[in-house]
Formats: sequence, structure tokens, C-alpha cells
Amino acid sequence: MAITPVTPGALAGLAAPTARPASLEPSKDGGFGDALRDLIGKVEGTSAEANDAVGRMLNGTGDVHEAMIALQRADTMVQLTVQVRNKLVQAYQDIMRMPV
Repeated sequence: MAITPVTPGALAGLAAPTARPASLEPSKDGGFGDALRDLIGKVEGTSAEANDAVGRMLNGTGDVHEAMIALQRADTMVQLTVQVRNKLVQAYQDIMRMPV
């Protein structure tokens, strides 16, 4: 039985859980740092989209539903990023507690 990984795109409703978007694939030239940089860029992008959607809603040119969906997507991406950060800090602390 194969276990499929949970991707940030699947959590934010951006892709199906079994599909992995090409933009989230690790780059051949970069490593983990590039993956984190890409994740932070996506968080900033969803946050900007949410701000735009709220601005359109306030101007009367947008829909309340679109604004709420954009806000939920941005919130989910921020929560994902915070959890990744928490796991990184926990891993660092575990390594620092290892006896030499």
C-alpha cells in the first residue's frame, strides 16, 4: 500500500491530494533552502491575492465569497509555513541536545 505525501498545494485547495504541482517539485540546482524560499514566496503571493480580493470586495467590484476563499487560502498557507518552521526548530533543538 503506497502512502501519498500531503503537499502544501493540496492543503490550500490548489491541487488534488495525489497530484504534485510542478512548481513544488524540488529544483535540480537547488536544495532545501530553495524549497523554503519557494514556499515563502507562495505564502506572500496568496497573501497579496487575499489583500486584492478584500480590496475588490470593499470597492464593490468583487464578491464576498471570493474574498473569504482567498483569506482562507492565505491563512492555510501561513499555518503550513508556521508548522514547517516549528518542525525545523524542533529538529535543530534535538540535534543540539545530542551528546557528542
